Amino acid sequence: MAYYEHILITRPDISPAQVDTLVETITDQITTGGGKVTKTEYWGLRNLAYRVKKNRKAHYSLLNIDATSATMQEVERQLRINEEVLRFMTVRVEALDNEPSVILARREKEEKKAKARADFARSDSFDDADFEIGESMEAE
Repeated sequence: MAYYEHILITRPDISPAQVDTLVETITDQITTGGGKVTKTEYWGLRNLAYRVKKNRKAHYSLLNIDATSATMQEVERQLRINEEVLRFMTVRVEALDNEPSVILARREKEEKKAKARADFARSDSFDDADFEIGESMEAE
């Protein structure tokens, strides 16, 4: 069996729950073919670099797959038929990476920064009740 990374781009007018069911059907096809999906990531609704079938945005999903080439050919055949799928790409890799992808890691990093900013804004680290506007902080 070989290792594959599979990127799936679906229409923006479907819900994330529908994207999850599509990913589950792909996972079921792979497991019935004797393979397994080691990691799935939903990257969310993202802007496309250019219009694809008159769409400017799309739902992105990543799957790490351990399967035979015949199983992957059948999955790709099913995806070509599915009208919800705008594009997909399957790449054979030497080893599967179980760490979060770069896109997901960047999103988590941005969420941590936003949370830290919100916590700092809510904290009482600087109490402006001690100073009046225009008052100098220097000791006189």
